[in-house]
Amino acid sequence: MRFARPFRHRKPKPRERRPVVALLPGRRRLLITSSTVVCAVLVAVLALRNASGPAGPDSGPGGQCRPTALLEPPCGAWFGAFVPHDRDDLGQKVRAYEERVGRKLDIVYTYHDMSLAEGARREGQLLTPEEQRVGKDHLLLLSWESKWWGGTKKQQPTWQQIASGALDDSVIDVQARRIKDYGKKVFLSFDLEMDTRTPDNGTPEEYVKAYRHIHDRFRELGVDNVVWTWITTGYLNHADVIKRMYPGDEYVDWVGYNQYNYYRCHDTNWLTFAQTQNATHDWIRAHISDDKPLMLSEFGTAADADRPDRQAEWYAQVPRVLKGLDGVKAALQWNYRDPGPHCDLALANDQAWDSLRKAAADPYLNQPLK
Repeated sequence: MRFARPFRHRKPKPRERRPVVALLPGRRRLLITSSTVVCAVLVAVLALRNASGPAGPDSGPGGQCRPTALLEPPCGAWFGAFVPHDRDDLGQKVRAYEERVGRKLDIVYTYHDMSLAEGARREGQLLTPEEQRVGKDHLLLLSWESKWWGGTKKQQPTWQQIASGALDDSVIDVQARRIKDYGKKVFLSFDLEMDTRTPDNGTPEEYVKAYRHIHDRFRELGVDNVVWTWITTGYLNHADVIKRMYPGDEYVDWVGYNQYNYYRCHDTNWLTFAQTQNATHDWIRAHISDDKPLMLSEFGTAADADRPDRQAEWYAQVPRVLKGLDGVKAALQWNYRDPGPHCDLALANDQAWDSLRKAAADPYLNQPLK
């Protein structure tokens, strides 16, 4: 069974913003004697090298680019993807994607509901055997949704139920122990794009209570290998709701948002990668957190049938723009479709794959996993 996906609301065109340009700090002019010219040149070269920004995985003495305890890469950003798959072929599909993009993924993104195990059904099982195998040499982002895919209306979990502890024994504790037994750290998101789920799932306040309850329950059970990742749409027409649904800095390790160039899928103008990201990034930095690591938890673009090279041009912008987004430490490409006509957001042709391949090869997106 393929993973279900939440409905995506139409998103307006973000405001235009000039690209961020990183400037080297000014250097004071010095009058130096001829005997110190060589030293001055050496100092300048070293300063330029240090100011030039993050380099590849071997940069920095003493492993200063190694990931932090919260899986943050200090010298650049992770590159990951959602790769469509069935439960039993996750590893195969990830390897096929990696072959086309010319590198290993840092983060593999998967989705789960909160259903109970019934027969061969494992949709509610965090860290399936397939995920654990992939997790041996990848980081995992597990998206956990308060849904029972294909279940009856009565079976659908609510935020109120979760917050009350009614699902602790049957759902929350079971999965908490699975993650604890796994041992390795994982990114965990609860109800991504929660701003599209209210009021159907409950109020923003009920969402916060449910999120905090899961977090606290994991802590009570001694689960210390979760990196708590809070993911919103970043749709700024939902700004007030998004603010109300933030659980608080002590409950969140990373903040993620999902912004796309939907184009004809949502009857919008064509948006560059910068136009899809800048306004939401700036708003999150101003209104949610000014220091949490940020994740482009889903990014991608529709194709333009009238301009087959346009998708490739879009992906070519990614490294330059990404380096100007303060605190963005991971970018996950969405290589699948959304519901509706013209909503295939997967890479459409060899040109697009070649462009993404070049973008993903940028040293900024190639950081050491250990």
